[in-house]
Amino acid sequence: MKTEKDVEDILNVFRECIPLFSVLADEIRQNILMVLAEREEGFNVNMITEKMPLSRPAISHHLKALKQAGIVDSEKKGTENFYYLTLKEPIEKIKVLIGLIEKSCELR
Repeated sequence: MKTEKDVEDILNVFRECIPLFSVLADEIRQNILMVLAEREEGFNVNMITEKMPLSRPAISHHLKALKQAGIVDSEKKGTENFYYLTLKEPIEKIKVLIGLIEKSCELR
């Protein structure tokens, strides 16, 4: 039987995943992630802008949101920031959420 603590645990993890789900729901951010997946060493904003029909400020705005959600990080090289994917922690959070939900469903 599902306890109140089980429900609370699921909701807490779900709430931790909300920023991740929110940024991933945006098509432009999805496209930026696909661009970043092309190179392990990352891209600077200008390089991303060349691959997408958006302005540099728009790309920077989306990168900031992705970085805040923990999906992207950056490294300064010279005068430029290079952005790259950091998916390990976000994927682990989603796996925990799925595991808790699966466990909860098995208890029915």
